[in-house]
Amino acid sequence: MSEMTMPDAPVLQAQGLSKVYLDAGAPLTILEGVDLSVQAGERVAIVGASGSGKSTLLHLLGGLDRPSSGEVRWSGRAVFALDEAARGRLRNAMLGFVYQFHHLLPEFTALENVALPWMIRRRPKAEALERARVLLCEVGLEARLAHFPSQLSGGERQRVAIARALVTEPLCLLADEPTGNLDRTNAERVFELLLSLTRTRGMALVVVTHDERLAARLDRRLVLESGRLVAV
Repeated sequence: MSEMTMPDAPVLQAQGLSKVYLDAGAPLTILEGVDLSVQAGERVAIVGASGSGKSTLLHLLGGLDRPSSGEVRWSGRAVFALDEAARGRLRNAMLGFVYQFHHLLPEFTALENVALPWMIRRRPKAEALERARVLLCEVGLEARLAHFPSQLSGGERQRVAIARALVTEPLCLLADEPTGNLDRTNAERVFELLLSLTRTRGMALVVVTHDERLAARLDRRLVLESGRLVAV
């Protein structure tokens, strides 16, 4: 990692980040001059009205979409200065993602879904499966290893998705409405699990959420208003 990144730099940093789309030929500004710095182990919530650009911002921070201007750095490394293949390798090494919908592969078991990111690194299958087993036990799914996503409840599927995001031991986890598809009870359980797992690993966490109760439990709460991030 030392050859790829600057160890003392923020885990995640955005400077002057803007995103403009064309809407019927006219420019539509979604984000404008966003600055953000997240340190190792820090937990940050981003809230805002529906359609304010929260998911767009998270996609830019994760290198999944390219900004109209500005830059994103992961541990000091300029993300969009890299070609797509190099950016993908660095993303796989540094970041984990959890979404509102689990995006599990339906033809694979819970164990296989969690092991997949580790196998993408061309690590031995047995090693990947063992890492996946340990994580699934940690999230309370030791009795569901051989179950397919269709055989799991919504809360269980989201716990599998969290385990999958953690299997590569990323420095930062990006979560986009991770409890938005769950009822209140399961949302509380999944969010507490997310906090506990990232805390014990010293992992940075950036959560986009509309749930103010959950956002209040993180270290910082930022509001996206008129395309800009505002600390509150």
